[in-house]
Amino acid sequence: MSGSPAPDPDGFDSLLALVNDASARRTRDEPAAPYDQEADGRTGDAPQSTGDDRTAAPRPSAGEPAGTPWPPEYGPEPPGRATPPPARSGGAPRPHETPDGETPGRASAAAASHGQCGARPHGSAVTGWAEAVRVAGRAGQAVRERTSAVRPPLELPPAEALGLVLARPLAALTDLPPFDTSAMDGWAVAGPGPWRVRPDGVLAGQSGEALADGEAVPIATGARVPRDVTAVIRSEHGRLDAHGGLHPEREVVHGQDIRPRAQECRTGDTLLPAGSAVTPAVLGLAAAAGYDTLAVHARPTVDLFVLGDELLTRGLPRDGLIRDALGPMLPHWLREAGAEVRTVERLGDRPDALAEAVAASEADLVVTTGGTAAGPVDFVHPTLERLGADLLVDGVAVRPGHPMLLARTAPGQHLVGLPGNPLAAVCGLLTLVVPLLRGLAGAPLRQGAAAGHTPGSRAVPDVYETRRVQLSSDPLVATAPPGPDVAAPTAVLDAPVQGHPSDTRLVPVRVDAGWARPLSFGGPAMLRGVATADALAVVVPGGAEAGHPVELLALPWAGGGGGFT
Repeated sequence: MSGSPAPDPDGFDSLLALVNDASARRTRDEPAAPYDQEADGRTGDAPQSTGDDRTAAPRPSAGEPAGTPWPPEYGPEPPGRATPPPARSGGAPRPHETPDGETPGRASAAAASHGQCGARPHGSAVTGWAEAVRVAGRAGQAVRERTSAVRPPLELPPAEALGLVLARPLAALTDLPPFDTSAMDGWAVAGPGPWRVRPDGVLAGQSGEALADGEAVPIATGARVPRDVTAVIRSEHGRLDAHGGLHPEREVVHGQDIRPRAQECRTGDTLLPAGSAVTPAVLGLAAAAGYDTLAVHARPTVDLFVLGDELLTRGLPRDGLIRDALGPMLPHWLREAGAEVRTVERLGDRPDALAEAVAASEADLVVTTGGTAAGPVDFVHPTLERLGADLLVDGVAVRPGHPMLLARTAPGQHLVGLPGNPLAAVCGLLTLVVPLLRGLAGAPLRQGAAAGHTPGSRAVPDVYETRRVQLSSDPLVATAPPGPDVAAPTAVLDAPVQGHPSDTRLVPVRVDAGWARPLSFGGPAMLRGVATADALAVVVPGGAEAGHPVELLALPWAGGGGGFT
């Protein structure tokens, strides 16, 4: 209709509004506890601009050459779309040769002619940590909603659906139980006792004949209860006399130890909503409810590109070269988060190779490691400019992991740039990658995840609240699993944690009986702390004292807060 706004299927405009609103709400009066950057080992994760004048990166400006296909739903194509480099014939670019074999050269003259010196100023749109989590989740959800018509659900045998997300509600195909069953081994009896015990018995999978008053029949747990049965007497609660008569050892109540038909559900009842993760328990429930196949969303696909000429894949560090920690670690972490990792490729510090790889990728998500800051060989920002990408998150107010980014590289495709420091990359993965994958996989985002993060509200956004166990702020009190209005899990710090003046900190901790013990070796380049942790504590700006409750991001190997399976 003339005059109507163009559709926004990927939710880009709403995402920009969300980021701009978050920037406008951030204030300068946050707690300012002392923060010793040098002591905290953050020299590679230095603060960037965090002023109130931060705005989201705009769409490409006019005057640039036409570029990648522009979604027609956005209206006329802006003139400022950069032309991506053509993909190599035969698909992906040539694999990078690491220093184990031949060290590739640095940026080529051709790359320099494109202006890819890697020293581009950026970070003017630094986003608060909780807001960045929400933006990533919403971006994935927008793609899922836009592509649901062209990506129909998979129909898989239950065993193959493990770890995926239900595309439709799981409705009972039968009553559960489907008939009256015995809850115990013992005797099914009819009428008042004593009872004459019939020689035949009823086993599971059998259906016995109806009983007359005064009759009893041996019955097994789970067996169908014969017609006209009054109750089931447990084997330890009955006594047989010398003549084969059955006598109760305690009062018999009508209907005792009988599971009535449809006690758990009736045919058509919704057992689980769409978006539920398929766990082993869900497989059992689906089988009991009569399912031979399950409708699930496919795993989001990921291509991982590891950057850096200095990375070794074997042997000891030498001559300024270091071992690659992210290449071996991230693919498994991505799979834990529900992704199908299609490619792991080492590109070194070759800007043309990076641009070609990103342009040629058909994955839902491209993840890069390193190159997101403003160093001489940090090419991610120039590459995104060259490809005409839209930056949704350009720096996050979190330590470690500040120079992470999220960009929309094509309709339905995103790129997350992780910092090169290992723990900083882990924090980036939990901040941007996991929520994005949740949205892509069809896991529901609660309404709160789309709302603004107001001062005084909890630190962990709702997108992270799907599979969590609430730990009481009193370590001696256990509470029930969280309901819709319960915050993310908390534990009580057993030692103070130094805070950043304006940024959130993610701190490796060990949790025991409700106490969170901050671990050493939590600098951005270190993995020793997180390797022994079972959660990351979310420490608000200004820090937290011993005895203070903090919210937690559980790690996949410690109960699964880092993923959605």
